[in-house]
Amino acid sequence: MAVTSTYTVTGMTCGHCVQAVTGELSALPGVDDVQVDLASGAVTVTSEAPLADDAVRAAVDEAGYELANA
Repeated sequence: MAVTSTYTVTGMTCGHCVQAVTGELSALPGVDDVQVDLASGAVTVTSEAPLADDAVRAAVDEAGYELANA
């Protein structure tokens, strides 16, 4: 059963930002889909199982952005 989680990413300003975040999150094991709303910073991740917050934070950091505190 798929799990959908929504995160807020700060610092994204353009399409390249969206691609960078999407690429890093898509590389996480079990991730099926990543949707990014540039205007709001909302990132919705669909995965096979719940993702560890640390893994999501590390992927966003690797892309050069920050995961806002939930």
